[in-house]
Amino acid sequence: MPDAFTTRVLNIATGSDERVVDITGDCESFLREAAAGRDGLLNVFVPHATAGIAVIETGAGSDDDLLSTLHTLLPADDRWQHRHGSPGHGRDHVLPAFVPPHATLPVVDGRLALGTWQSVCLVDTNVSNHNRQVRLSFLGGVGEA
Repeated sequence: MPDAFTTRVLNIATGSDERVVDITGDCESFLREAAAGRDGLLNVFVPHATAGIAVIETGAGSDDDLLSTLHTLLPADDRWQHRHGSPGHGRDHVLPAFVPPHATLPVVDGRLALGTWQSVCLVDTNVSNHNRQVRLSFLGGVGEA
């Protein structure tokens, strides 16, 4: 019998560039095992003060548009009170107010119930932190699928 609550931590190398990393496949892989055909909720959480989770379209330029918009809203310059790290790093600490560090998503029959063009993405603007963790947690009913 599958557990009502199951969790896994992903380790993701984001490199030294700002990135939007599509983790939908990782979420689906986790749910094949954890959900085992059941309904429930997937919580996606990044335990970092300078990264977030977004549900957006990818591959058609939206991920680049998101980074461009964040540059406009949160410029990497010296206006920030939080000044350690790379130039403009203070903006990275404001990012989670715009792109929250979590998302809770519906799971139906063991699969993510996303819209046609929706993907689950890690958003990382901190060029000084090259490795991120993402915690995936499934909460579902107990019993057989």
